[in-house]
Amino acid sequence: MTHIPTRRRRRIFDLARPSRQHILGYILIAPAVIMVALIILWPLMLALDLSLQRVKIPRLGTARKPFTLDNYEWLFQSTEFWMACWITLKLVIVVSICCLVVGMATALLVNQRFRGRRLARLGMALPWAVPEIIAVVIFAWMFDSSFGLFGWVAVKLGIADHMIPWVSSPAAAFWAVAITMVWKGFPFVSIMVLAGLQSIPSDYYAAAKVDGAGALQRFRWITVPLLMPVLGVTMVLTTLWVFRDFSIIKVLTQGGPLRSTQTLSIMTYDQAFQYQNYGRAAAVGIVTLVICIIASVLMLGRRAKSIY
Repeated sequence: MTHIPTRRRRRIFDLARPSRQHILGYILIAPAVIMVALIILWPLMLALDLSLQRVKIPRLGTARKPFTLDNYEWLFQSTEFWMACWITLKLVIVVSICCLVVGMATALLVNQRFRGRRLARLGMALPWAVPEIIAVVIFAWMFDSSFGLFGWVAVKLGIADHMIPWVSSPAAAFWAVAITMVWKGFPFVSIMVLAGLQSIPSDYYAAAKVDGAGALQRFRWITVPLLMPVLGVTMVLTTLWVFRDFSIIKVLTQGGPLRSTQTLSIMTYDQAFQYQNYGRAAAVGIVTLVICIIASVLMLGRRAKSIY
């Protein structure tokens, strides 16, 4: 049996004392913290360093370029960047509000007791389970200007007198992207809201009914206030998803036409892989990260300040 020195043995057993359990906790989570730093923080620092260099294509082993703010100067003076910010903001507002309305309405519906409720809940979550690329390809066929389903429905309902050029028209392309994102994103809101509804005690609604409160009053004074913590986190996650989403726009419109659907994520990709300017792409990515952090803090309010 291996002999452990007395001093070392005392130090090991001292960690088990209640007054020093926090030290043991730090030791146990240290490997996870180091792993997160290597996976997330280290690449982030590399991206920040790359954004401060004039680099076309980074190569291993080459000398480091000198520090410069040219990428950020170009960024804030570029009309393309501000247009991408405006398109991203519009998309975030439209998709987030539509996902909230559709998701909450769907969650309230499937929260009721009726036959086939389990099947309805499964159908509600189905769009979220479909891989994003497959969903976008399906919607690309549905938005086709020659034989697409949406154009045919618009003509039959009298909304339009001809097939709508969804992908080739700037205004229509934006709404095509927004509709696809809402269809893909509202199930997440529904699931989160449904989980929040399940946690509300039924005694609150019973007491409100005894007091004579109607359905709208119960929704206004019981459901909404008790769902606010869930809705806050859900809207932050939905906003971040719209900010960073790439595949829906890239497959459906590729950022066009006339950059009418070019968001910050599409601009980052174009600068890196189309124009081979990785320094500018890194600068766009860093600015996007800062915008996402600010938006998250503003949306979460005091809770976000305590978290960060």
